[in-house]
Amino acid sequence: MVILASNSPRRKELLRLIFPSFAIEPADIDESVNKNIPLDKMPEYLALKKAECIHKNHRGDIVIGCDTGVFIDNMMIGKPSSDQAAFEILKILSGKTHRVITGCAIFCGEKKLSFSQVTEVEFYPLSDEEIRGYIATGEPDDKAGAYGIQGKGALLVKQIRGDYNNVVGLPVALLNKKLKELNI
Repeated sequence: MVILASNSPRRKELLRLIFPSFAIEPADIDESVNKNIPLDKMPEYLALKKAECIHKNHRGDIVIGCDTGVFIDNMMIGKPSSDQAAFEILKILSGKTHRVITGCAIFCGEKKLSFSQVTEVEFYPLSDEEIRGYIATGEPDDKAGAYGIQGKGALLVKQIRGDYNNVVGLPVALLNKKLKELNI
């Protein structure tokens, strides 16, 4: 059995491209990160923690853990805690290029593999009105970087360099290749 250690509807949809059916078991972990972990390795570190948490009770299954972070100016931007936080995040991203990094971890029996995918996303310069209008859609809630590229957030994006699905939350093509490397 394949288990996705995430409750993200976007990840579920993308994983169906590889596996028509799988189980969902979100990992309840402490998402604090050791300060010795390089900033750009944090999503992969958290993906490993999530997969390991679920794998403990499902040793014979394939467990996939994921975590996505948005990075700009040597800082990781998480999910906004309020509309004001979303406004501040989008103001930072306005007119600039940021990196979206998704870390993935695969546990299968004794096999374990982790990797990261990086995509650069450039935003158009955004007015305060545009930002407030976008926040009013509710889309920024529960999304790293306070936007969803698969929805109205696409209107904020000038260009991307790299894997679009990585920005959505799962680098499905690279994950498929890594699963094949593990003979899964």
